[in-house]
Amino acid sequence: MKRIAIQSEDFDVAAELAVLEAKGGGGVASFTGVVRGEGGLLALELEHYPAMTQAQVKRIVEDAMTRWPLLGVSVIHRYGRLEPGARIVFVGTASRHRTAALESCAFLIDWLKSEAPFWKKEHFENGATAWVEARAEDAAKAKGWDS
Repeated sequence: MKRIAIQSEDFDVAAELAVLEAKGGGGVASFTGVVRGEGGLLALELEHYPAMTQAQVKRIVEDAMTRWPLLGVSVIHRYGRLEPGARIVFVGTASRHRTAALESCAFLIDWLKSEAPFWKKEHFENGATAWVEARAEDAAKAKGWDS
């Protein structure tokens, strides 16, 4: 079972976890990312090219499913204008063993953070805007999975 959703709507973390838990494995791992509200941030705006984003996320989910014995994967990433505290991303994995669930979840979120084709623009209280630059440490974490 794999679920990939690129959407503007919010998602229900408990419902996503329930689906993964129902797979009957021994471990479910998840990560939920929320928009930070520091430094006067009013909103984070995410843009993407739908076909390209869907294809690349599908490819990395399939990669995870070949690397680890997974019973289920759920990846949800939102786009649009999101305010601080809003859920932005969910990654959940289910496997018969915790190591596979934990490692695959970390692999997927590391990849999404550094390689997923989303462009992020911050909007601040003072009217300023800024595009979010890629961080070297995020790229290094994703690169670490290449071995």
